[in-house]
Amino acid sequence: MRFLPELDSIREHKVPLWYDDAKFGIFIHWGLYSVPAWAPPTGELGAVSPELWFTNNPYAEWYMNSIRVGKGPTWEHHKKVYGEGFPYEGFIDYWHAEKWNPYEWVSLFKEAGAQYVVPVTKHHDGFCLWDSACTDYNSSRLGPHRDIVDELCRAVRGAGLRFGVYYSGLIDWRFAKWPMLSGYDVMHPDCISYSYADYAYNQVIELINKYKPSLIFNDIGWPYKGEKDLPYLFAHYYNTVEEGVVDDRWNDIWCDYVTKEYHAGEDKIGVQKKWEECRGIGLSFGYNQIEGDEHLLSPNSLVRLLVQTVAFNGNLLLNVGPKADGTIPENQADRLRYLGAWLKVNGEAVYGTRPYTRQRQDIRTGETVFFTRKEDTVYLLADGVKPGSSSIRLEGLGNAAAGARALGGTTAAFSAQDGDLVLNLDRVPEQAPILVFAIKE
Repeated sequence: MRFLPELDSIREHKVPLWYDDAKFGIFIHWGLYSVPAWAPPTGELGAVSPELWFTNNPYAEWYMNSIRVGKGPTWEHHKKVYGEGFPYEGFIDYWHAEKWNPYEWVSLFKEAGAQYVVPVTKHHDGFCLWDSACTDYNSSRLGPHRDIVDELCRAVRGAGLRFGVYYSGLIDWRFAKWPMLSGYDVMHPDCISYSYADYAYNQVIELINKYKPSLIFNDIGWPYKGEKDLPYLFAHYYNTVEEGVVDDRWNDIWCDYVTKEYHAGEDKIGVQKKWEECRGIGLSFGYNQIEGDEHLLSPNSLVRLLVQTVAFNGNLLLNVGPKADGTIPENQADRLRYLGAWLKVNGEAVYGTRPYTRQRQDIRTGETVFFTRKEDTVYLLADGVKPGSSSIRLEGLGNAAAGARALGGTTAAFSAQDGDLVLNLDRVPEQAPILVFAIKE
């Protein structure tokens, strides 16, 4: 259908099947902030009090704001390493991306089992990663002197994955001059001119026309003086990209799906509305040189995060923060490979599935079982299984015992007891990831 630039028409748009089936995408935060690559690893979003967040911000991609604040660990680090008078824009001369090969990135993302890739095209610092006609402040004309979005788009689509774009709509610190010290400041930046609203609109239209992205992730919100333009933007996007999808960060005007950031969701969340969890492998989205393994999700925690998200009807958009030279840190890459190896064996319980009538069951013996379904097959994804031999009892599924099977070579026997399904497991290794079983409804 053809969409009109009216909200009643836009609301006819449906979440495309590809997005509901994909389950797992890669987010990429790479930019000028990858040069200093520094933030105090204070904790996950939500774990740090709002009063302390902006002076102790663990997001390395917020480096420009953190030094504008003029106090706190990032400011002290900046003064010590670069000098009090060194401007954020000075990092342009130090960003060369000399080792960047987009095809190597995409090979890793595909090995990890990702189905779509969403790079930052412009973060809050205003530096654009494509050859934008709207500004010379971009990576084609400065810094790396490469059209990063274009090169990555070609590599992603060449590998058969879908390509999306992130854009910081509401905030651009080149237009907003006040440092942000509160949630109110974030939602009310001082880039409030009609000219900035036109700039943001024209850049997103440019991204749509140039790259025809399968997904647009707008961040924080949209310039308030440009809200009336949004029906035109959405209509142009949906008419240009038939299976396009947008997030919920457009001032509550419209969305295809809702987002969560560093929040894995709860039982029943998203059954009626599709949602997506975005987060870093560590505490930051941009690369933070002082994050160690202790700050990153463990390999098995990463598997659990994906499984729990999918069981509750979400997608996982997992962030990678490359170094300034264009290489992906090995501790991030190792976790992606681990997740990919698990998905290679168990992917049928993830891709293309939908929520089951029960999403999670905590077993009295300490295990947790998540559920997904695909047509008449129900998948049981068991977390915390004890090493060696053990039994897991699932209420009311005894009729499925005869046709049950284990994925990935797990040694398992299935029986019905008083109407319940009993999984008798043997030879489970230490620190096993989530084990998967399939039954027929």
